[in-house]
Amino acid sequence: MTAVTPRQRRKDARPQELLDAALALFVEKGFAATRSEEIAARAGVAKGTLYRYYPSKDELFKAMVRENLSVHIAESAAQAAQHQGAIAPLLQQMMRAWWAKVGVGRAGTVCKIMMVEARNFPELARFYVDEVIRPSQAFIGELVTRGIQAGEFRAVPLEATVHLLIAPMLHLMLHEHSFGEHASCCGSTSAETLLDAQMAVLLHGLLAMPPRT
Repeated sequence: MTAVTPRQRRKDARPQELLDAALALFVEKGFAATRSEEIAARAGVAKGTLYRYYPSKDELFKAMVRENLSVHIAESAAQAAQHQGAIAPLLQQMMRAWWAKVGVGRAGTVCKIMMVEARNFPELARFYVDEVIRPSQAFIGELVTRGIQAGEFRAVPLEATVHLLIAPMLHLMLHEHSFGEHASCCGSTSAETLLDAQMAVLLHGLLAMPPRT
């Protein structure tokens, strides 16, 4: 068995080091104001090394989106597809899991950067729509559809309901990564408690009521 040298280990770790450096700079300066040479310098490599892994700043950001968001969407969709039973508790579980994976931490930071910068970078915005927004909407829409078909949910307008489920998450995410600990959008209430309250209100609106006797 061939031993892995420190040089090889560093080479294998370099894509992640570049992504980490880029994310830190995007948070500090914004995507538009960050230059490729600054990313390379933060990662401790030459600009040519950066381009060897990521031919442009746009490609670097796309890799960041795939690593921090796309993978979680695919995992959640696969998990939901295997679920047997009531949809309401699954939907609530998925929303909480999504917050834990994406709402806090670096994935939420990537979302916030895209929301702030999207208007100035239409090609990246289209990529984000195809890679994150549409798959997320399709995933949530599939859960609601399954609930309707099973008679568990009322026949609600699907597209509007999907937006109602996603919108509070985006609001919390933007607040978390804009103000952080400096201000709270919900007082002393945790984000998890707020999401549980949102789901309780929405689920009571979704659930099919038994016919009156």
